[in-house]
Amino acid sequence: MKNKYENALIHETSPYLLQHAGNPVNWMPWNKETLQKARSENKLILVSIGYAACHWCHVMEKESFEDPEVARIMNTHFINIKVDREERPDVDQIYMDAVQIMTGGGGWPLNAIALPDGRPFWGGTYFKKEHWKSYLTQLATLFSDDPKKVEEYAENLKKGIQGLHTIPVIEKEREFLAEDLRKAINDWEPYFDLKYGGPTRAPKFMMPVNYQFFLKYAYTTGDQDVLRYVNTTLTKMAYGGVFDHIGGGFARYSVDSKWHVPHFEKMLYDNGQLVSLYSNAFKVTHNSLYKNVVIQTLEFVERELLSEEFGFYSSLDADSPDKEGKSEEGAFYVWTEKELKEFLREDFPVFKDYFNINHFGLWEHGNYVLIRTETEAEIATKHGLTPNEVDAVISRCRKLLFEEQSKRIPPGLDDKILTSWNALMLKGYADAYKAMGNEHYLDIAQKNAHFLTAKLMRPDGGLFHSYKNGQGKINGYLEDYALLADALITLYEITLNETWLETSKQLIEYCREHFYDASKGIFYFTSDEDDPIVTRSIEKSDNVIPASNSVMHQVLFRLSHFLGEASYASIAQKMMQGMFSEIMEYPYSHAHWLNGLMDYVFPFKEIAITGPHANTLVQTLNQEYLPGIITAGTISPSSMFLLNERFVEGKNLIYICTNNTCGLPLHSIEEALEQLKSKSSL
Repeated sequence: MKNKYENALIHETSPYLLQHAGNPVNWMPWNKETLQKARSENKLILVSIGYAACHWCHVMEKESFEDPEVARIMNTHFINIKVDREERPDVDQIYMDAVQIMTGGGGWPLNAIALPDGRPFWGGTYFKKEHWKSYLTQLATLFSDDPKKVEEYAENLKKGIQGLHTIPVIEKEREFLAEDLRKAINDWEPYFDLKYGGPTRAPKFMMPVNYQFFLKYAYTTGDQDVLRYVNTTLTKMAYGGVFDHIGGGFARYSVDSKWHVPHFEKMLYDNGQLVSLYSNAFKVTHNSLYKNVVIQTLEFVERELLSEEFGFYSSLDADSPDKEGKSEEGAFYVWTEKELKEFLREDFPVFKDYFNINHFGLWEHGNYVLIRTETEAEIATKHGLTPNEVDAVISRCRKLLFEEQSKRIPPGLDDKILTSWNALMLKGYADAYKAMGNEHYLDIAQKNAHFLTAKLMRPDGGLFHSYKNGQGKINGYLEDYALLADALITLYEITLNETWLETSKQLIEYCREHFYDASKGIFYFTSDEDDPIVTRSIEKSDNVIPASNSVMHQVLFRLSHFLGEASYASIAQKMMQGMFSEIMEYPYSHAHWLNGLMDYVFPFKEIAITGPHANTLVQTLNQEYLPGIITAGTISPSSMFLLNERFVEGKNLIYICTNNTCGLPLHSIEEALEQLKSKSSL
């Protein structure tokens, strides 16, 4: 019997959805029409969520979704909805919450079965074909035979999901103390891997938000143990196979404890945040390794992920064809010893020791993932060379292997452009410019900012979440507003163009109108213009990307100091008070909140620079690692709160203020830096 539905994904623009457009499963996109069809026909909903670069998503597609018998079961009993988690993080969040409640874990592909109204009652991640067929048949039978039992379980699960999106009532405001931060560090330290960095487990995600907090804490308090841990982590990640030593850029995570074998997909959000992290760490340490990581990562981003319009694409796939044309994870990136000897010839002995073409660097099937364990100086000693000569050898080898690699079929590209992820990369370029003063980085940052505000900002002040084929789509989420507002503040601090600060404020005002719940003192993830799914979610926990609310908190806090907006400071304070108990109970899930907490514990400083050389002075200041400050400047009179009545014609003046109380103006950047770096000012 011919099915009356057809696969509707062919009309979508998401590369992930288009990957499934040829499946015999009658996939439909997540929209009002699809949900109404499920309700009107009283059919269970099967929600399958993934993303274009997801390896196990591809495996399940090949094993199950391309199989006619599996498709027959799915088409007979379910309304099948395929979701790109990057396009619809709101849908992903609700069903991920459900699966984590049911199973204690999560991941992608994420597969959930829901009632016709969208309430989930069963789910998991990857399933083998026979298990998948069996489960689906049993669930369809259960819904047919005992719908009340399914309804009861779905309703209980709904209550569990709603419980995750609550904020405790503030019974009594409390003072934030240095002891709170110390306790958070103490609670976290047992999970520090002091040998390889990162957490004491595998797989290892890079979690740049964690190390931004640790770096800020170590620098501010002088905690050398924490600083050593940060440097160990950043060094081992840069040495590991999780960093692409030939083409630059980071993969998503390492499957082992030594950062060796990555899950090979490369995500924009990781690389944007890691550029910021390594740029800041370079300011602290002046370690050339960190500088080179930034340079090579941005070379990768521009080469592989930058569109002609100066938007950034989302990701590169983990899989690509091997020599036989079979799709294999990591095929584009790995090397055999035979290949390396053939390509590198007389340079191979140095390369072999440098990148461990031995048992330590061996992965599987005779393939090596490049990993370092020694410095240039140590390799130089082994081979009777100077460190500069070793650098020259490795540079030659990288160039040769890059040329050979370019002959391979590259991984697939997810070419949708996401506002939130672009904001992370925009901030990465701005932070790299701060650290290195490379004008090219500033140029790319400004072009990306102009693209985002021109193409993804609507006339009503709202944002689109996604952009493809010249068109914005999907109403923006809190992460889009918070991360873009944050990036534009950073862009203001390097350009002194007040337009960026004004745009940041416009985004915040839109969020106050459409996302903020004043009674709870928190922002919802979705706009009041969007239909809630099971419940209206609140993103609180920092993860591979900081929580949209923790970013919003810092944006409000910083803007209150730039603009003198007392209401922004009040909202930020209420957010921190409301989240405090949860932050302290689970510090390892709230690193960005802890980063913000530091600005209450230690004196927060505002720097105002006026005069004809303001831009040059700001650039000099930006090259220093100075956490817990904001910087404003102007070469002409300005009415901005922080700059108002501080301009004197023909004079360069530097004001250092603490919580908006300013000292007498200084006349040299050296004096200012001496004051700012003085630990006595803490």
